Amino acid sequence: MEKDWTDTKYVVRDCAVRIGLCKGGIAWRCLGCDVSMTFAPVMHSVLLILNPVAGRRRHGLVDAVVRCVRDAGWTVDVVETQAAGDARRLAEGCDAARYGVVAVAGGDGTINEVVNGLAVRAATAPPLALVPLGTANVLAQELGLGATAPALARTMTAGREVLMHPGWASETGAHRCFSLMAGAGFDAKVVAGVTAPLKRRWGKGAYVWRSLVEARRYRPVRYAVVVDGMRCEAASVIVTRARHYAGPYVVAPAASLDMPLLHVCLFERWGWTQALRFGAALVSGTLPRTSGYRVVAGHQVTISVQNDAGESRRQPVQIDGDDALTLPVSIGVSSEAVRLLRPG
Repeated sequence: MEKDWTDTKYVVRDCAVRIGLCKGGIAWRCLGCDVSMTFAPVMHSVLLILNPVAGRRRHGLVDAVVRCVRDAGWTVDVVETQAAGDARRLAEGCDAARYGVVAVAGGDGTINEVVNGLAVRAATAPPLALVPLGTANVLAQELGLGATAPALARTMTAGREVLMHPGWASETGAHRCFSLMAGAGFDAKVVAGVTAPLKRRWGKGAYVWRSLVEARRYRPVRYAVVVDGMRCEAASVIVTRARHYAGPYVVAPAASLDMPLLHVCLFERWGWTQALRFGAALVSGTLPRTSGYRVVAGHQVTISVQNDAGESRRQPVQIDGDDALTLPVSIGVSSEAVRLLRPG
């Protein structure tokens, strides 16, 4: 039903929402984008975007979170996605006069869609809360979210806001934001080779299996990486906004979501044995100290193929764990921001 905006209650409510957003924007500009703020929503209502395919075994967690949020006196509307792109459309079209929070229940790929939708709206969008259901849940790890329904519900209703400027990656005719990372080389080829049915069936094991496949077919492709004008060369590269990768594993110790800065992780040694060595170092927590690996910080990055080593196949770019683009790409930090909720 269309709202009659001559009705006083809607005028008052709309003004309250806009005043709240303006106050938040002024505070962020005065304090700096690296300062989190206590979350005080005008509307005690949540739009929960649910990917029904992600983490099917954990859907009981979603029901429990919804019960906890409703027990706290909030209303929750649950909308399930039906196809790729639905989560972005729902986030972009969310009514900020009706919902105080947009929440997403899904994996990093679904979260990426929602971030892209909210980034279009910038300061007019409600803050984003997470119910992590996916394989890796890197953003949840980055925010320090609890694993229980009561903890996730508390973050949703009384968390602290952090202002995040997403990264963006662009190839000819395609532009996409990322909250976590964009990668090219070995990890991108692994991601491109893991199908959705395989991931649902094997979980993280699908990535281990695909890593072994990619190691066997390895070619010493060389990538040219330019960071703020400084030229580098790498066997594989991950451009990240976050400390973590593939769950709890640290790749960029100095990275932080509330800093508008990219951290470029360079794997500078070639060969399938080196790829497996880097993988073992990642899992063991020693990657930042491993020889042949370094991290360079910057604001503008380009990645292209310098030498394809006779590998005729497409060179994919993974974004937040999804096969998204193809080299060459340009990468930067968005001028617009998304508000994320983390534990208070």
